[in-house]
Amino acid sequence: MISLIRTHKIRRTVATVAIILMCTAIAYAQRPPKWERAAAFPEAAEELYGISANGKMYVIGGFGGGGKPMGIVYEYDAAGDKWTKKQSMPSPAHHAALAEYKGKIYAFGGFVAYPVPGGTSGWQPVDNSWEYDPATDSWKALAAVPTKRGSPVAAVVNGKIYVIGGTMMNPGSNEPAVFMNRPARSVGTNEVYDPATNKWESRSPMPTGRNHTFGGAVNDKIYVIGGRLGSPFVGASSATDIVEEYDPSTDQWGAPKAKMPTPRGGGGWATYGNKIYVAGGEINTPIVAGAFRAVEAYDPATDTWAILPPMPNPRHGVAGAFIGNRFHLVSGKITSGGYEPGFQLSSTEHDVLEIADK
Repeated sequence: MISLIRTHKIRRTVATVAIILMCTAIAYAQRPPKWERAAAFPEAAEELYGISANGKMYVIGGFGGGGKPMGIVYEYDAAGDKWTKKQSMPSPAHHAALAEYKGKIYAFGGFVAYPVPGGTSGWQPVDNSWEYDPATDSWKALAAVPTKRGSPVAAVVNGKIYVIGGTMMNPGSNEPAVFMNRPARSVGTNEVYDPATNKWESRSPMPTGRNHTFGGAVNDKIYVIGGRLGSPFVGASSATDIVEEYDPSTDQWGAPKAKMPTPRGGGGWATYGNKIYVAGGEINTPIVAGAFRAVEAYDPATDTWAILPPMPNPRHGVAGAFIGNRFHLVSGKITSGGYEPGFQLSSTEHDVLEIADK
């Protein structure tokens, strides 16, 4: 009898321990990821773009005084938590589209400043097309983008780079650039670049023309997310939450997808584990000028969105990229644009969110 009682006690103890361990494992699995701080960015700026290549992050671009492009290039090595300045863009442009293919980084289009004596500078779209090789820290000019435009988005599918959307002057106008207080045209232009042949081809345009979008490629399809309608200037545009899917194999755009929870543009983004992560962005109205902390992830397989822990501080024009399963968000501006000249709000902040592998 005593032996039987002891056996029952042991079984109850083992069962209790098993339950505790199971609950602990569940709690750990459900524990939300936390933000960490990494090495500060050396040259605080806004309108920076991030891209990962060969296990490192590259931050490119920058918006200087009077709308002058900075064209800076920095490499981040997570192993040493260190930033290294690299060769600047040969012909700097802000709001260029970036893509990575076979360890090289491609930059397409963008804007350059169009000075107006005694007035506000405009943004002039360009057709620049560049290849950056991190191994040699060198740039090479490529065939020009067929349509000059600024703030498009780029994605790679099956060895070709699709450059979609952006802003240009109204067709047929005599405007030399895009200005905040004048008409401009957001476009759905879709042009594909083949690195193997250094040639461009036109493809079916995106149904909703927009700029300052987020985007990414998952399972050989491209998703263009959010952005701005109309002008590229935040104070003269409207944010959107639309998500559109493009299939390069059929050159067709699909039905609209689940809307982004927070309508916005001008933030950072990156793709990991067949999901597209978007962060930050800005809003500017006559009564509100601010940036977002929101971080959200889109899963094309289920056409659903997940809400992640917000960034420690709001930012727009922030560079985003994954190194492994860690989402890096670098620099940017802690509020919206549109402030008087000389009012500095750019941040050196470098935050990292680890995404659990499933």
